[in-house]
Amino acid sequence: MSDTEPVVEKTNGDAARCFVRSQHGGVLSTLSQRVDGFPFGSVAPFILDHAGSPVILISTLAEHTKNINADPRVSLIVQPYSPDMQVAGRVTVLGHAQRLDDKSGLGPRYLRIHPQAESYFTMHDFSFYRIEPVRIRYIGGFGRIHWVEPAQYLLPEFLLAEQEDEILAHMNSDHVDNLHAYCRHVHGIETELVEMIGIDPDGFDVRGDDRIFRFEFAAPITDAQQARQALVALAQAARK
Repeated sequence: MSDTEPVVEKTNGDAARCFVRSQHGGVLSTLSQRVDGFPFGSVAPFILDHAGSPVILISTLAEHTKNINADPRVSLIVQPYSPDMQVAGRVTVLGHAQRLDDKSGLGPRYLRIHPQAESYFTMHDFSFYRIEPVRIRYIGGFGRIHWVEPAQYLLPEFLLAEQEDEILAHMNSDHVDNLHAYCRHVHGIETELVEMIGIDPDGFDVRGDDRIFRFEFAAPITDAQQARQALVALAQAARK
């Protein structure tokens, strides 16, 4: 967020969505078919689509996929490691997992975040499943415990989703200096190699050397023009 942008107080739904956008892995719980009635937990790399729904890439051979195909009810808990896990923020998304017929639409976005998945992405037995939220449990810290409804959490489909690839190409071709400045200004990190790997209504992601850095906008943006305004404002703040 730029120093020049006004501070906009987030709703619980916005805060929960932005929290999940800052993470790229969680624990997926499905209803076991092998051991009837028991929850089955597994690690789950994921991305969020522009609306805020988690998307996972899983194999038909995996136990959790067999569970989902029998009963699509799942939960995904997202929480970064902390020495005191009880006081750290976390989000649990309860929803229905639905297989996506096409991998090409979200494929580039997924592989920019999870490049290690490229070796099995093209295999016929791997598919994307989108988790359509039913309810969201948001714990933002001590005393900040809320249930959030999908209407409060999800965003509409904005034009930005169609413009993402073009924005990334432009930033990575013409504004690498700004990417370095963003990392230095917001995260206090000097980077040797930088690449913008994603932009969404809530912010953008930059891979700096071997880490991914998240940058949040003050308020959701809807298209390339608003993205430009927010990125220029941040560049100006970074150079002060």
